[in-house]
Amino acid sequence: MTGNLDRRSHAYRPDLADVRLKGQVSAARYTEGAPAHVAVPVAAVSPRPDRGCGIDTQALFGETLTVFDQSDGWAWVQLEADGYVGYVRQEAIGEGAATATHVVSVPRSFVYPGPDLRFPHQAALSMGSRVKVTGAAETRATPYALLEDGSAMIAAHLRPIGQAAPEDATAVAARFLNTPYLWGGRSGFGIDCSGLVQMALAMTGKRAPRDSDQQAANLGTPIDLQHDALARGDLVFWKGHVGFIEDADTLLHASGGTMYVTREPLQAAIERIGKLYGLPTGYRRP
Repeated sequence: MTGNLDRRSHAYRPDLADVRLKGQVSAARYTEGAPAHVAVPVAAVSPRPDRGCGIDTQALFGETLTVFDQSDGWAWVQLEADGYVGYVRQEAIGEGAATATHVVSVPRSFVYPGPDLRFPHQAALSMGSRVKVTGAAETRATPYALLEDGSAMIAAHLRPIGQAAPEDATAVAARFLNTPYLWGGRSGFGIDCSGLVQMALAMTGKRAPRDSDQQAANLGTPIDLQHDALARGDLVFWKGHVGFIEDADTLLHASGGTMYVTREPLQAAIERIGKLYGLPTGYRRP
């Protein structure tokens, strides 16, 4: 009794399942899970509790998740941001939901032990990471945000949660140019094609599914090129790939060809990708 439920977005195993799925899936027992938060800059989310398997996605510092099970150093979780289900290392999570006030709004930013950029940094956080700001300070005319543990970040690199970016999603994506491509990546340290789309939209206040097939099926509305011209911010999908239309002639995407976020002529990309994976499978407007 599993129907067509996607395991990426529904937490169920033969021995255990999310109580919200009772009646939809069969499991030995059901649980509500417990709230937790990501306590490291970037946590890998894997399809199996196995350090040797590839990652599906990543969870960022301060994000909230639900823990359904913990065993042998692994936690089976569901991310609040996009509902993704997978396994993370237990040491990457902290108990209880985080009480964040601000989100990192630049691709990468440092955390210092105090309000001085000359101090040795103690961590680096990606865009989308969430922190709790408890105060402010200024050193040599640079404003800092003080965090609850006494550490500090550049105030201009943070934005209150709920306040959307002033630029459009395509401009946010362009801030990741030359960021390394990473399969399953969802951070300023490494990102994949659908992760770039999800991040850029999230920073402009729009939720998006995580993977390109989910985005192709559910994000925004389809575009019929016989009736509508492509516009900035539209998405082009291939089997297993997605990118932003930056302008009428340019594609902006995290490319497995160059292995970094890049822009290239749209038609050249269609021809190059077509040799391996075929022509675009569709176009959507978020």
